[in-house]
Amino acid sequence: MDKVYLCLAHMSGNEMKYIQEAFDTNWVVPLGPNVNAFEEDLEKYVGGNKKVVALSSGTAAVHLGMTALGVGKGDEVICQSFTFAASCNPAMYLGATPIFVGSEPKTWNMDPNMLEDAIKDRIAKTGKKPKVIVTVYMYGMPAYIDELMEIANRYEIPVIEDSAEALGAKYKGRMTGTIGEYGIMSFNGNKMITTSGGGALICPNEEAKKKIMFYATQARENRPYYLHKEIGYNYRMSNVCAGIGRGQMTVLDEHVRHHQRIAQMYTKAFADNDIIRMHVHPEEYMEPSYWLSTITFETPESNAPFNYETEMEPCEIVLRAMDALAKEGIESRPLWRPMHTQPVYKDAPAYVGETSVKLFRKGLCLPSGPCVTDNDVERIIAILKDCVRK
Repeated sequence: MDKVYLCLAHMSGNEMKYIQEAFDTNWVVPLGPNVNAFEEDLEKYVGGNKKVVALSSGTAAVHLGMTALGVGKGDEVICQSFTFAASCNPAMYLGATPIFVGSEPKTWNMDPNMLEDAIKDRIAKTGKKPKVIVTVYMYGMPAYIDELMEIANRYEIPVIEDSAEALGAKYKGRMTGTIGEYGIMSFNGNKMITTSGGGALICPNEEAKKKIMFYATQARENRPYYLHKEIGYNYRMSNVCAGIGRGQMTVLDEHVRHHQRIAQMYTKAFADNDIIRMHVHPEEYMEPSYWLSTITFETPESNAPFNYETEMEPCEIVLRAMDALAKEGIESRPLWRPMHTQPVYKDAPAYVGETSVKLFRKGLCLPSGPCVTDNDVERIIAILKDCVRK
């Protein structure tokens, strides 16, 4: 049988039209008509009068969001620990220190109580508040963003929403990524839509968009020659990649509905299973995109106490399930290993609790992409149920 991937890129059939236009007009460099049109499509999609800048990656978007908010050497940036490294690495690029905050168990995203504890403690220890808060929507699941924003606004700390995994997800009817000061999109090859790579930054207004475009094009001053007063970056999306994005926009809603339907199939199948628990949205006002469907294995072993400094590996049942799926040509993956347990960040301050380390130990990501069929899902369900029976 064909290999089943977590989220394989799926082309709409419209991409080549825009790519061919780029080649026919020799617009194969960064910037161009496709870039402008793709940004307009994204602005219409996210709504809220937001502006969007198409960039070379989601990491570049995080970096430029921090740059625009003045993050620099000696600053502290509050980051979610349960995430991919791209959410926090840009703080290091800028000479700042990531301050890791743990997750609450319902959405798996940043815990508002831990956030406030971290802010208070950093102010007490350093005499100044953190510069920026970066919250993440894991696997397409919205966070308790109202609670997080209330705390951020009270301490007057701007928020960057890392919505790289949550394109199409909504919180109280609003698109994720449009609630904080800036929002992050990713169009990596395994995301909801792709530009073969690439990302975008959602900006609050036209002035902010111009500022981001300035930094993304090497901070070149408006002169007939090259003049630079600030450090800039080569972060703009190419016109060819943006052509792929324009074609992908025609199937974005279809992709989101597919991911949500796949999640419903897993949820129904495991509803009465005592060991396999599907992660679902805890509140009606949250509308996840379910970029990846995720499960946890609830066994005495997976819930046993452990020392994450010496035993930070997925538990046996997770590894056994991955092996059973792999033998049938089905890709799966453990949940993200929290950043505060990564060797590179071993000295970073952390206010984390136990939720994220427990999730890494007992969680698994399941195939959910637009190329995953109902038959694939039924096979996956059967393999997992058989695995836990054994």
